[in-house]
Amino acid sequence: MAVCLWFGYKQVQSYVVQPEALFVLGGHEERECFAAQLAKKYPHLPIWVSSGSPEDYAQRIFAKAGIKGDRLHLDYQASDTVTNFTSLVDQLKAQGIDSVYLITSENHMPRARIIGEIVFGSRGIVLKPVSVPSNSPPESMQKSLRDGARAILWLTTGHTGASITRSLLEIF
Repeated sequence: MAVCLWFGYKQVQSYVVQPEALFVLGGHEERECFAAQLAKKYPHLPIWVSSGSPEDYAQRIFAKAGIKGDRLHLDYQASDTVTNFTSLVDQLKAQGIDSVYLITSENHMPRARIIGEIVFGSRGIVLKPVSVPSNSPPESMQKSLRDGARAILWLTTGHTGASITRSLLEIF
């Protein structure tokens, strides 16, 4: 019951709070193209792309959409969805960002939201999800639960458990 209330509160909060940045989970060019179009509607918001397309290519996508380079922050520290969030949360908070448009593919959004609510939520950063249309099937609940657990592990230890996860995947 408490979990349902918490998610309900987060839903309401995402409608009320105005995002202060666009946060794009890299990995698919469509996400960056979508973000570039959305950025035109919000010309005052900075854009953060986590481990997306190669730098020159990403810059061209946004430049072609008329987005000035000073708004664009490209970061290549992340190696997976959990580290997309953990590698930038403190930097965003240090910039005074308390809310973001979370941009990722619609089939990836449930897992991204679980991780984001845990990691960004731990720093008081509110997510407003914006899904990029996708023809891919939804990700498994198992992946979402695994990465949610990794996000909780990061909160408690500062480590994401990525190496443990890779080792387990090699075994199984």
